[in-house]
Amino acid sequence: MTLYGYLKTRMGAKHVIMFEDKDFLRSINIAKWQIYGISLIDCTFFCFSFLYKEKKFLKTDQANQIFFEILNTEKAGGMDIEAYNNSTKEFNLRFSEVNWETYYINNPFEKSSRALYNWAPVADELKKLDKQIVLNSMILKWNNIQKDFKKLANNFESN
Repeated sequence: MTLYGYLKTRMGAKHVIMFEDKDFLRSINIAKWQIYGISLIDCTFFCFSFLYKEKKFLKTDQANQIFFEILNTEKAGGMDIEAYNNSTKEFNLRFSEVNWETYYINNPFEKSSRALYNWAPVADELKKLDKQIVLNSMILKWNNIQKDFKKLANNFESN
């Protein structure tokens, strides 16, 4: 959603025309899946880190299982294969290094926010002007998700 909002804002009234251009739509699709993959990683690590530290849920190996169930479902539903491979590689690398005790409090959505900035099909000279706005926009969206997850986790009991 943030990707589409950014593109529409950046293009203004021309967005209607641009969304009919097949090459542009292809680049949006690539960006969408790349951003989605990194966002899924960040969200998975955030949720499991929060549950680990705040709810004493020590089954962090389940993060791997859940992430790949979701990712494989997306692949079957049409996820770009390059994005799938990049997400798999990135998850495995980060999974081996994640600090479950602190991940959720140390800017957990930084990589997905940067992914939006990096992958959005916008000219680099325009992106430079937008950088802080784009990053802040994504962080604000993630703040809402964090609040919602924490509310949902209130009744969570680790067994």
